[in-house]
Amino acid sequence: MIKKLFKTIYSNLSKKQQEKALYYYKLSSFFCKNLKADLMRFFMKNRKIKDINLFEQRFYSQNGEDGIIKIIFDKIKTTNRFCIEFGIGPNEGNTIYLKKKNWNCLWMDGNGDGENIRKEYITAENINELFNKYNVSKEFDLLSIDIDSNDYWVWKAINGYFPRVVVIEYNASIPLTESRVVEYDPNLIWDGTSYFGASLLALKKLGDSKGYTLIACDNKGVNAFFVRNDLIKNNFEIKDIREIYRQPKYGKKVNGRYVGHPPSNKSMISV
Repeated sequence: MIKKLFKTIYSNLSKKQQEKALYYYKLSSFFCKNLKADLMRFFMKNRKIKDINLFEQRFYSQNGEDGIIKIIFDKIKTTNRFCIEFGIGPNEGNTIYLKKKNWNCLWMDGNGDGENIRKEYITAENINELFNKYNVSKEFDLLSIDIDSNDYWVWKAINGYFPRVVVIEYNASIPLTESRVVEYDPNLIWDGTSYFGASLLALKKLGDSKGYTLIACDNKGVNAFFVRNDLIKNNFEIKDIREIYRQPKYGKKVNGRYVGHPPSNKSMISV
């Protein structure tokens, strides 16, 4: 109703007035959405979360990951308030908001500045060495993986470290029923196509094997959220993967529907 009213008013404004009206409309929409999410968090404080996507908020994350992470830790609480993120940009990431809230963050990226973001090219072979190099505790609060390539293989390779929450990019272009990943290549760099990462089913199977439960995907179809099994009870209502999966809402549109990144001529492997 509000959107319809805005369109009616907008059509009767001058071009200069339209620019200003659009700016304030977007600004008010942002604050209304975040206010709604904060109110939801307050009322669900002592209840099991059924639909985590209602809590999506975007401050520094690409989509609504900031709000999802907030509600997860509202429920399970924090321990050492330590997080790791690799594949993070200088102005956008899943843990920048946490840094602003005085979390201790280890950020790593192959294009890092060497100061705020450690310049480290991450592979399945060196991930445990890197954790040891930076004195990572065996248990910490959050791990976020977004390297546009070997995400699955890097998470699989982590041994002896037990983050309480794992956020990992998934390839939403792969059908829900298929368990597929890129073939491991330590030098793999994303080429802008649909050849990257792993399907949601492949990640769920990996999470199951490592003691984690898939609890959500953001509405854009970018990141999947896993919580360690010992922290699930009384906090989250577990849904079937068919309810959790989100189709891509990015890339090219075909017949009015997003299809994700351009198709690749490379074939992914089954796991």
